[in-house]
Amino acid sequence: MTRRLRCHAETWPIAGTFTISRGSRHEVEVVVAEISEGGHTGRGECVPYARYQESRDGVLGAIAGLKHEIAAGAGRDDLRLLLPAGAARNAIDCALWDLEAKQAGKAVWQLARLAPPAPLLTAYTISLAAPAAMAEAARRASGRPLLKIKLGGRGDEERIAAIRAACPDARLIADANESWPVERLEALLGACADAGMEIVEQPLPAGADEALAAIPRPVRVFADESVHERAGLKALAGRYDGVNIKLDKSGGLTEALALLDAAEAEGLGIMVGCMVGTSLSMAPAALLAQRADIVDLDGPLLLARDREHAIQYDGSLLNPPAPELWG
Repeated sequence: MTRRLRCHAETWPIAGTFTISRGSRHEVEVVVAEISEGGHTGRGECVPYARYQESRDGVLGAIAGLKHEIAAGAGRDDLRLLLPAGAARNAIDCALWDLEAKQAGKAVWQLARLAPPAPLLTAYTISLAAPAAMAEAARRASGRPLLKIKLGGRGDEERIAAIRAACPDARLIADANESWPVERLEALLGACADAGMEIVEQPLPAGADEALAAIPRPVRVFADESVHERAGLKALAGRYDGVNIKLDKSGGLTEALALLDAAEAEGLGIMVGCMVGTSLSMAPAALLAQRADIVDLDGPLLLARDREHAIQYDGSLLNPPAPELWG
């Protein structure tokens, strides 16, 4: 039997506006890869990200360019030689996992020798805005136990204080998306510590984060843009206390599981995050997140609608994906 690889793009509306330090969006473009063989079809979704020089058309072209290799039997272990880590490889890798599960009549967690998935508490993101607007958004979401606050540099101390005042009992984590100037690093980390933030993601630009090794860190600092796959772990020594693993960065569940093992061996904290995408993106990440200290898989909660057989959220509690969706 010959495997057939297809791919297509989809656009999904965001509920309102999603804003980080790099800009705002009202919709998200995803790319879906489908691999069919013997009456079964596996699917995987990725989110092209301009920060990593990715585009919808570029990712579609990269996936389509592997049609012959997939038809000839290339599998997940071959993908690292065929594509760099990133969105295109993620979609194909997850589609292969889904196909293998359907062909074997087993769940992906069984094939990967993982523990059965259980419900997970996910963070809920508060988009970057003026302090008062963010405080009001956080107040509306105060029933959610864990809030992720997007920060952007100037005005962040006011944002942090306003949000903590609005939600005195919520657990808070922060994501600066590389926006902090080095000269403000200690003051801003101190503001996060004063507000009881549990972690701060990627305060400094990737490649310019050596300053983190030279100062005390009163809040745990996790690498996001600074680490994609295992090869990037060595550069984190002394700079970071944990890593945010995203399938769209690592190039799929296969490498993400290996990265998780390697990061744990280095004594790093584990966060599993996502781009804004549908439940098809979250499903494989939910298996990875079973071993995470912090889970940030709220992508579908930020959309105006989700796809069929969507992951069910009970508030901020993410339930395991249905087999009709993936895996």
